[in-house]
Amino acid sequence: MAAFELKQSIAMKKLPLRLLILVALALPTAATAQRGDPVYVEDRLNQLQQAISLLTGQVEQLQYRTQQLQQQMEKMQADYEFRLDHLEKGGGGRPAGAPAARPTTPSIAAAPSGAAPPAAAAGAADQVYNDAFKKLQDGDYAGAEKGFRAFVQRNPQHALAGNAQYWLGETYYARRDYQNAMTAFAEGYKAYKSSPKGPDNLLKLGVTLATLGRKPDACAIFARFAQDYPRATDLQKRRIEQERQKNGCG
Repeated sequence: MAAFELKQSIAMKKLPLRLLILVALALPTAATAQRGDPVYVEDRLNQLQQAISLLTGQVEQLQYRTQQLQQQMEKMQADYEFRLDHLEKGGGGRPAGAPAARPTTPSIAAAPSGAAPPAAAAGAADQVYNDAFKKLQDGDYAGAEKGFRAFVQRNPQHALAGNAQYWLGETYYARRDYQNAMTAFAEGYKAYKSSPKGPDNLLKLGVTLATLGRKPDACAIFARFAQDYPRATDLQKRRIEQERQKNGCG
C-alpha cells in the first residue's frame, strides 16, 4: 500500500508541472491573436482544452484507484475484526474428538463453468479502460475508440462507464467526426446523467452541435446545464458561459 501511495503522490505532483508546460505552449496564441488570426487561436484553444481534459482524466483514474484500494482495505479490516471477535468468543476451537474440517473452495465451486471470479473480472475491465485511455493520450484515436466502446458494451454498470462513454465521444471529436461525437455525447448524457462525466457529456454535446451549425440546439443544451448540474465545477460553468457568448445564446 505504501508503494501505491508513493506512486500516486509522484503522479499527482507531476500533473501541475505538465499543466504549466501546456499553458506555456499555448502562450503564442496571444501574439497570434494580435496578428488577427482567429482560426489559429481557436484551434490552439481547442488543443489546450483537450489537453486539460486528458489531465483531468488522469486525476479521475487516480481517484478511482484510490477508492478501490480504500474499499479493499476496509473489507480486509472488517474480515480481520470478524475473525478476531470470533476467536475471542471461543469460536476458533472444535470439540474434542471432532474431525477436522476439510478445506473447501466455495467461491470456485459456485462459479459457473468458464466464468471468471468477480475480482478477476473487475481487474480485466479496469485494464481495458486503462489501455484505451493510454491510446487516447498517445493519439491513437481509432484504437481508443475500440477500447472504450468495448468497455461500455461489456461493463455498462461499471463505475467508469460514464467516463468511458465521454472519452469515446472525444475520440470522434478529435478526428472531426462530429456526427458520431454528437451521438456518443448524447448517449453519455442520457445513460450516465448522474455520473462524474455527466456535466462534461452535456457540455461537449452542446459544443458539438454548435460545430455542426445547429446553434439553436446548442443554446438549448447550454441553457439546460445550470438546471441539471447546479453543482458543476467552476471550470465547467465558465466553459458553458464562454460557449453561450460565442454562439450568441440569449
